[in-house]
Amino acid sequence: MTTTIDAVFDGHVFLPTQPINLPPNTRVQLSIIAEAPPAARSFLDVAEALALEGPADWSLHLDAYLYGGKVPQ
Repeated sequence: MTTTIDAVFDGHVFLPTQPINLPPNTRVQLSIIAEAPPAARSFLDVAEALALEGPADWSLHLDAYLYGGKVPQ
């Protein structure tokens, strides 16, 4: 019998993500096919994805924004 199951490896054992219909202590053979980890995203990618709004010249008055000073109008 061949059955494909999904499992998570916790560093010590494989934990199935769904019930398995086998009696306890049944010997099985595992074939491991690891999923590729998600691609790392840069800070700029994340910042652009957030689509935050703010004044275009915020960096010109950074001290005022950070320290509560008056921002010129």
